[in-house]
Order: sequence, then structure tokens, then C-alpha cells
Amino acid sequence: MARRPDLILASSSPRRLALLNQVGIEPEHLVPANVDETPERNELPRRLAQRLADLKALTAQHKARQTGLSENTLILAADTVVAVGRRILPKAETMEEAATCLKLLSGRTHRVFTGLTLISTSGRLRRRIIDTRIRFKRLSSKEMEAYLASAEWRGKAGGYAIQGIAGSFVVKLTGSYSAVVGLPLFETVQFLGAEGYPVHFNWLNQPGFTGV
Repeated sequence: MARRPDLILASSSPRRLALLNQVGIEPEHLVPANVDETPERNELPRRLAQRLADLKALTAQHKARQTGLSENTLILAADTVVAVGRRILPKAETMEEAATCLKLLSGRTHRVFTGLTLISTSGRLRRRIIDTRIRFKRLSSKEMEAYLASAEWRGKAGGYAIQGIAGSFVVKLTGSYSAVVGLPLFETVQFLGAEGYPVHFNWLNQPGFTGV
């Protein structure tokens, strides 16, 4: 009987790890993949999200090979891009960037593209783009100032974290909430299950399970 594959998460994001834990998945290895996330000339948001997810997965694969972790492993990576039309919003690092993002998002529908890539044990790439539409309420100057003062926006795509204070700005969401947080759970579980990773077996070990 073949040994089940190990899972490598190509990220150090506590949000992505928490999402996996939510569905009973604990990666055997964390291999952060720091890549250049600068968009290419005239690159569209959808393409950027998938390209970066692919690049993170392949970078983690290379690092895993260097450390002897590449045998019988699945490598999971994701990247999230926030866009208003064709305009790609940055991962805000300064208050000025965050303020610009909030002004663009206020009272408007924007899109969050999450690229998901899984490298199988045979080296095959499974890829998916999840497209989520979100509408923000019209933000008052007071709300913007308070949110900027919270610093929750720092390092977040589009200058906000939907799982935090900014969740109160969301009027409507069409698509995948978990993808906006950082990892689409439905598609992730589908990918892992198709590659023989025992997702459902892990659920039996979750706290509170008492059997049928």
C-alpha cells in the first residue's frame, strides 16, 4: 500500500494555515515562497493571480528539492489580487497606499482574484482562478480615518482584511469568502482529495466528533 503524500504549504501566512486547519488539514511542511509580485506590463489581475500562485508553488518545489522534501509531496500555493476594473491594487505598506485603496473601494464593487496551484506527486500542476465580487458601503471620512488608524490594512491586498474590521464594510459578496481571506477551501479540498490526500479521514479526528 502506497504511503499517502505529505503536504507542503508554500506560504508562511497564518491566515492560510488557519483556513487549512479549519477543515482538518495540517500541512506536514511549511515552505514559504517569497517571489517578486510586481505585475508585468499591461498584466491583467486574473493572469497575475494565477501566475504568482504558479510561481510560488514552483519556488517551493525547488526549495523542497534542495532540502530533500520533494519525494511523495503535494505542494499547495495561492495568491490573491484585488482589482477595481483593470487596476490592480497594491498590498498596502504605507498609510497613503491604504488611503488610496479605501477611496477606490468606497461605495463600489471590486473583484478579488485568487489563484490556486497544486503540484501533484508526479509534477502535474492543477490550477484554478476563483473570482469573487465584493461591494463596499460608502465610507465616511470618519470611518476611513479610524480604519487607517487601526493599521489592520498593513500588508493586505487592496488595503483591507475581510476577516477583520473591514468585514463591516461589505454590503454584498458573490463568490468565495475563504478565497478572499487567502485560500479557497472548496477548491483546495477538491484538489487534495483528487490527489489521494486523506482530507475526510482527518475530519474524524476533529474535536467534538463523536461518530455516527
